[in-house]
Amino acid sequence: MAGGGPSGAGADMMRPDAPVPDWDALRAAAVQAAAWAYAPYSRLRVGAAALVDDGRVVTGCNVENASYGLGVCAEVTLAGQLRLSGGGRLLAVACRSGDGDLLMPCGRCRQVLHEFGGAALLCDTPRGVLPFTEVLPDAFGPEDLP
Repeated sequence: MAGGGPSGAGADMMRPDAPVPDWDALRAAAVQAAAWAYAPYSRLRVGAAALVDDGRVVTGCNVENASYGLGVCAEVTLAGQLRLSGGGRLLAVACRSGDGDLLMPCGRCRQVLHEFGGAALLCDTPRGVLPFTEVLPDAFGPEDLP
């Protein structure tokens, strides 16, 4: 069911049998994803990895463009991979550079991640693992639409 239903972007309740994030594995998967980045202009390779409520891990990498504003962030390609591989809810996300440095999602990417994980999504941050209510407070989401 595209865009809705219990595994779509609108449900914000975590399943009682939801898998527990392995943060070391997510961080490593993000670094591996960064290796696939196309970043000839900034040379900043970014990878993102997220745990889905069915136990899958989805990844994404940044893809730059000579027309700089057309580049796509790793978190956006991750969202595409989530949908292409069966959908579901994001439970936990980690973003890393190709060197393994922790990177925070930009504002646009926080909004994209919120769409697919909601307030309960956990994010690896410089302050530790935080819920999205702290990463993107007062977020706009599907529940705000008429």
